[in-house]
Amino acid sequence: MKQFKLPRRLRNLLLVLAGNALYALAVDMFVLPCGLITGGTTGLALIGQHWLGISISTFVMISNVIMFILGAAVMGRWFAFNTAVSTFCYPIFLELFSWIPGIGDMTRDPMLATVFAGVMIGAAIGLVIGAGASSGGMDIPPIVANKFWGVPISVVMYGLDFAILIGQMFFAENREQILYGILLVLLYTIVLDKVVLMGHSKIQVKILSEKSDEIRQLILKVLDRGCTLLHAQTGYARNEWDMVLTVITNRELAKLNHLVQEVDPQAFIIIDSVNEVHGRGFTLRKQYK
Repeated sequence: MKQFKLPRRLRNLLLVLAGNALYALAVDMFVLPCGLITGGTTGLALIGQHWLGISISTFVMISNVIMFILGAAVMGRWFAFNTAVSTFCYPIFLELFSWIPGIGDMTRDPMLATVFAGVMIGAAIGLVIGAGASSGGMDIPPIVANKFWGVPISVVMYGLDFAILIGQMFFAENREQILYGILLVLLYTIVLDKVVLMGHSKIQVKILSEKSDEIRQLILKVLDRGCTLLHAQTGYARNEWDMVLTVITNRELAKLNHLVQEVDPQAFIIIDSVNEVHGRGFTLRKQYK
């Protein structure tokens, strides 16, 4: 067990580092050079820079340390361990990347910068969350609020992000920056959800056919996938058949369709996308009897 846990923890650590590096790169390449307003700790740091004259990296470091202490005190040691890397590495990456010559000269088109920053930031946070960690900073208050008052994390996060955007409206150069900021928050939230679910989503297929046993055997032998038989009764003729339920990968869907059509062209097939699957053949090793 120890030999298995060490590589997994190392992989998670590398994902957290990569996520924070990508986040900092997006900020230094697109957010700061194009004057984009954004939510989270970076958006709060932009407010601090404008009104207090504190550098972005310094403000982020101070804010992350405060939030880290809050999270550790409320959520415990494991939460503190998972967020420690993000808390301290992100501002360091932010400062290091700012020293690279020409890093902010990629584009001056605000729409292009918004799109690329949104994709990069969403992917970055997704990598960190996928590794079982928190990106620190403004992610922590929503988690604390959820623990004590049961408020949904997404609701608090959206509320904080838009409050930070409103705070930046007072020194935004034009009204379009506000729209770009809203678009940026929406875009990285969408990308975040996609990245977190990447590699975990599967296809659930329900097949209603008179030849359910033949289909069951093909799924077991040809696709090497498990399946479940559900008792079903048709609504019109009240015929009693077995419905075959199976979960497969996206790549196996076309092959399954082909196999079913060969056995019974009249089969009724329902296809659903599921976000995540746990159990034998997916998160646990297959067992053959």
